[in-house]
This record gives sequence, C-alpha cells and structure tokens, in this order.
Amino acid sequence: MIAALGCAWILDGLEITVASSVTSILTQEDTLGLSSSEAGLIATVYLVGQVTGALFFGRMADRFGRRKLFLLTFGVYLFGSGMTALTYGQGPGWDAYLYLTRFIAGTGIGGEYAAINSAIQEMMPARFRGRVDLLVNGTYWAGAIVGTLAELVILAYFDDTVAWRIGFLLGPVLGFSVLFVRRHLPESPRWLIMNGREAEAEAAIGRIEAAVRRHGKKLPPVDEKDAIEISESAHSTYVTLLRVLFREYPKRAVLASTLMITQSFLYNAIFFTYTLVLTTFYGVSAASAPMYLLAFAAGNLLGPIVLGPLFDIVGRRWLIAGTYLFSGCALAVTASLFAANVLTATTQTVAWCVIFFFASAGASSGYLTAGEIFPLEVRGKAIALFFAIGQAAGATGPYLYGWLIGDGSNRGRLYVGFLVGAVIMVIGGLAETFLGVDAERKPLESVAKPLSVVRTSVGAARRRTVRKLRKPGAPQDAGAPPGEERPPAGAPDAGAGAGAGVPPVAGVREAAEAGAALGAGPVEPEPAALPDEISKATPGAAPDDTAAQAQDGNDTAAPAKDGNDPDPGDEPTAGTPAV
Repeated sequence: MIAALGCAWILDGLEITVASSVTSILTQEDTLGLSSSEAGLIATVYLVGQVTGALFFGRMADRFGRRKLFLLTFGVYLFGSGMTALTYGQGPGWDAYLYLTRFIAGTGIGGEYAAINSAIQEMMPARFRGRVDLLVNGTYWAGAIVGTLAELVILAYFDDTVAWRIGFLLGPVLGFSVLFVRRHLPESPRWLIMNGREAEAEAAIGRIEAAVRRHGKKLPPVDEKDAIEISESAHSTYVTLLRVLFREYPKRAVLASTLMITQSFLYNAIFFTYTLVLTTFYGVSAASAPMYLLAFAAGNLLGPIVLGPLFDIVGRRWLIAGTYLFSGCALAVTASLFAANVLTATTQTVAWCVIFFFASAGASSGYLTAGEIFPLEVRGKAIALFFAIGQAAGATGPYLYGWLIGDGSNRGRLYVGFLVGAVIMVIGGLAETFLGVDAERKPLESVAKPLSVVRTSVGAARRRTVRKLRKPGAPQDAGAPPGEERPPAGAPDAGAGAGAGVPPVAGVREAAEAGAALGAGPVEPEPAALPDEISKATPGAAPDDTAAQAQDGNDTAAPAKDGNDPDPGDEPTAGTPAV
C-alpha cells in the first residue's frame, strides 16, 4: 500500500525536474520555439494546476472516498503528462495545448496530495503514522534524483527534438503499472463508517485482522468502553471546513497554515534558483550543475528516512519545531558565509544538504499536521486547503530570489534574501512550539473528535445516566466503589442493557432511553476513539489501559481522562452540533 500510494510523490519530483531540465531546449527553433518567459510559464501553469486539483479533488476525496480518488487523480496525471509529449507544432494554438496539458497533469498530482495523505493517515497504526507519512512525502526527492539522472542520459544519447518528449513520457511509462496495483488497495474503514457502510468497513478490518493473525500476532478483544457511535454524516463542504477551522480549531488552523507557508516559501525559493546561484556566483557550467542537484536531492531524501521514526518516538511538537528552527538558524549562518565570499560551489552544496536534511523532514511533517489534527469528515479538504495556501505563498519565492540574484554582481541582495528565508523558517518553528498538537501514538479520533459523534463508550454513558437518575442528596450505595455512584432504590438498573455480550451501541442506546424515560435527558457525549485494534498486535503494546493505549498507538483507545488533552483550549464542546 505504501509503495503504490507513495509513487505519486516520486512522479511529482520527476515531473518538476524534467520540466526544469528541458526548459532551455523548448526555446530552440527546432523544438517548440518558446521565448524564455513562455518556457518559464510551463512550471507556473503546472503549480496552478496542483492548487486547483487539490481543492477540487480534496472535496471529492471526503465525499466519494479515498480509494476512488487516488485512482482518478493518478489517471488524470498520466493522461495530462502523456499528452504533453504530443505537442508537435509551434504557434499560439500549440502553446495553448501545451499549457493545458501541463495544467491537467498538475491537477492530478495536486489531487493526490489530499487523497493519499488522508488514506495513509487513516490506515496506518498510530505508532507508525508519523514516520510513514513523512517517508511517503519525502520520496518526492527520489523522483528528483530519477529525473535528473534520466535527463542526463536522455540528453546525451538523443537529439533535442526527441529528448524532451521522452522526458515528459517517463512519468506515464513508470506510473502506468502502478494504476493496476492501486485497484486492489482497500478503502479507508474510517471513511466507510462515516458514510454508513459499516458492513464494508467490517469486511476490510476483518481482512487486515486475518493477515495479522497469519503472522502469528494475537489480537486482544476490544473493550466496550473504547467504542463510540457516530451517525452517517451529511456530505461536508468547504463552508463546513471553514466553520470547523474558525469556530472549533482556530489555533490549529493558524498552526497548519504557518507550517505550510513557511516550508513552501523556502523550498520554492531555493530549489528553483539552485542552479542559477551555482552558475552565477560560483562559475559552475550548465552541464555540471545537475550533479550538484543530485547531492541536494539526496540530502532531502535522507532527512525524512532518518528522522521520521523520531516523530513517533520523541513526539511531533519537538521534532517539527526542532527541524524548522535548526534549518532556519543554519541558513542564517550559511548566508553570512556566502556574503563573506568564503564558500565554494562544493561547500555551498554541502551546507545546503545539511540545512535541507532537517528542513525536508519538517516540510513533510506539514502535510502530516494538516491532516491529522482535523476531524475525519473534513480531512481531505483540510489537506487540500492548506496545501493551496502554502503553494500560493511559495510561488512568490522563485521570482523574488531570481530578482535578488540578478547578474551576480551584488551578493548583499541575495544575502538579505537568505536571511528572510531563515526568519520565515524560525517563525514556523516557533508556531509549532507554542501551538503544536502532541498527536504521536494517539488514534486520530482522540486527536480530533469526528463531527458526527453521537455517543461515546457504554461505560461512560452508563455512569452519566446513573448520575442523572440519582436524586439530589441521596446517599451513595455502601457497596459502591469509591468515586462511583449507584442508582437510588427503585430506579431502573442503568447497566441492564449494557452488560456482557451486548453490543456497545445497543448498550448506550438503552441507557439513554432509560434516562429519557425518567426525564434525565439525553446522554452527553465524551471524546473517544473508533475501534482499531491492529496496533495492539505490535510487540511492546501497552496493556489494556485507556491512557496507556493512547500513548502507545492503540487506535482503540479513548482519550485519557487525566487532562492530557492534545489541545485542551481548542477542542469543540460537547454541545457542538453534528454536521
């Protein structure tokens, strides 16, 4: 599943690299005869397509399912990129065709960001959710490496009139077989439950459980106190998302937008002007520049691979803040060395490799944060919205840094630009420090309660009903354990419907009906998590204790009742209406 979904980022990195490599070729008269500005517009149109695709397909991912969307979006990408290679003529008509195909390819990749991040987060055990999401997003740089090597070979052995077409066909050729693999991937059980398709969700979980047992793992039974009941939710829109962001999770909205804007600005500014800095200030030839790019991409790829596990072990807040702050401070130091003219092309590349080893892990964690800290019903749209915000802000970086580079006669201007990038990354790190959500090893439902929650655990519902039925001033049952109240004499047994062998939802409903019959009112919800016991099978899992499970990655766990809420001041209240 990880390989089939993660290939999208490899192809995205390949597309960007190929488009950058063939820009100069497309200006030749024997190819498409574009002007420099027209050739540069290709990348802009592709990025605009990504933003459009993310917003459009992000909503569809929440409405029609993760699986359908990562099939559809990948097909759109393959079609658009393949049609680009069929641009055969020159003139306004063919130019429009070229830009249209790049826009279509961009929409497919943009839609992938929302659908795939949602699927990865909802189907990974909580113990491994962070490292897997970072790994998948970090493989963008594997695509950059593949694209660079492929273009070096293609340009060396094929005529320019053919080489650029082969470059744009690389993605579809490599990705076509993946489309068939994706057809066999399951739908997110969480999305199925949300849309009232519980039988399909149970079947999907059953297949996963069977695979776990075949590997010799023992799955402990799910305690009824860990169950929650949700209603089949109405299809949410971006209006729903905005209401969630501004009314229920404003601090989280600020956090996600800050992380996405800061990392996008720095990456676009440095990556798209990387070779320009080397050729202008260090005298590197255009033919040798791709070799420096390979080292830069390798550093970016290693960051999420090496640091990814720490995001689950040490925690989100300190790792995200640390990677942002370190990369910002290191960039400021490198800027000072650059201004003093003490660096060479090699040492400048080494410095950038170190900086972006950390920045790459931080940037990938932005997508992880944008998805896991918001409710299930709006997760796809949340990822899409913050991706679009980040890309819109990041699009200003290449133009600004290109202007600062100029003809290379004034290092001071680019020095100021580097300092601006450093400050921006530090801002992202500070935002995570003060607003970060400690979501590591916790089920998604305890990080952000679904909007469609009706009732929580049977045990909690029974205790609430007992407290409501108890007459004011009535003494507690002498035999009751400390802290637990018993119903007064003559009152119905609130636990009668919730005993052993009775399904959790039925127990809650009977307790609620008993309370309503005596004027006690409906049972109020408490935060809890959907059953997902797969991570219990992981060696080293905590015993059946609610708080321990939440910390150890057991997706069956309800939130701890000791006040250790990931963001206590920014949670919706129990009275928040379901959407």
